[in-house]
Amino acid sequence: MSDPRFDQLAHVLVTHSTDLQKNEHVLIEAFDIPEDMIVALVRAAREVGAFPQVSTKRAKIHRELLLGAQKPGMEVTGSYEAFRMEKMDAYIGLRGTPNISELSDVSSNSMQIYENFWLKPVHYEIRVPNTKWVVLRWPSSSMAQLARKSTEAFESFYFDVCTLDYGKMAKAQKPLAELMRRTERVRLKGPGTDINFSISNIPVVECSGKRNIPDGECFTAPIRNSVEGEIRFNTSTLYRGTVFDNIYLKFERGKIVEAKCNNDIRLNEILDSDEGARYIGEFAIGFNPYITDPILDILFDEKIAGSFHFTPGQAYEEADNGNRSTVHWDMVMIQSPDFGEYWSPLNKNDVPVFWACGVTPQLSLQKSKLPLVYTHSPGYMFVTDLKENEYS
Repeated sequence: MSDPRFDQLAHVLVTHSTDLQKNEHVLIEAFDIPEDMIVALVRAAREVGAFPQVSTKRAKIHRELLLGAQKPGMEVTGSYEAFRMEKMDAYIGLRGTPNISELSDVSSNSMQIYENFWLKPVHYEIRVPNTKWVVLRWPSSSMAQLARKSTEAFESFYFDVCTLDYGKMAKAQKPLAELMRRTERVRLKGPGTDINFSISNIPVVECSGKRNIPDGECFTAPIRNSVEGEIRFNTSTLYRGTVFDNIYLKFERGKIVEAKCNNDIRLNEILDSDEGARYIGEFAIGFNPYITDPILDILFDEKIAGSFHFTPGQAYEEADNGNRSTVHWDMVMIQSPDFGEYWSPLNKNDVPVFWACGVTPQLSLQKSKLPLVYTHSPGYMFVTDLKENEYS
């Protein structure tokens, strides 16, 4: 028996995200997706009078193709994929895999061949600018583990967030979009971060389920050469099958002149893919109220309420600053207190207090060698010399 949530999601993707119309052609590209979900999409497309085309793929096979990627083979694959994409009015891409690191051992050279002769000509040059498209992940055990949820709980979360009222979201984001349109210059300041850039006269795009599911962001782009300063991201990111932590970028005249993280070599290999990879192609603010924690999946993480993302590489044509690249790497900064927030410098007589409950305080206290420390035994909470009746 088919899960009724499949039909609900298919309805959102067909009637809202791609707004399919009678006699339009739609490509349904499914990586490791249950057959019943693909069937639900085919039926939903037919219900509105559209013509569905289906391409089923497997991440394990895709990896094998990329491991041995060579220009002649990728050119042929890219050419027939491009031929098909040119016939499409819409595109629905569902991407599921039991292993988020499936492409981690594909070399940078092989990945660049794939991007230059398959990904870029098919998706960046045809699908993105010329079709009504939407892309989404499919829930898996690996995603549930990253979200620290049971498989069942994560699936419930997934369908709730993917089928929310995006019409209501479209109305709610209007004030933010208008503020961004009136803004000439942006400054972002926080721990390890002090960066500024201009977004003057760059279009602002409101996102409410028309391109990504889940959704919830407003994006624009900095003027290409205007970015100055440094930024340190507090959210891990997965790109080309590799997890990167604590990314630090330094900018001069828009260009990334220094890049560091837990894997400096791999990070700089990607940023050296082409000239545009060291310039920023997108600046966006996320606000999906159901997404509050990162799960190492960019389609979710970039929508975290209270976050922004800054993107080395390709700019979208809807908010175009002229930057072109085979790279489009959304890097996320979460600004909620749980992930660290910026505090102004201490005033002269302020006394800093470190509240270490549950954060391995013993080692910190031992190394800091403070003259006086208040602590507590488990279950007894804070200890002071004041009596209970002396508290106001």
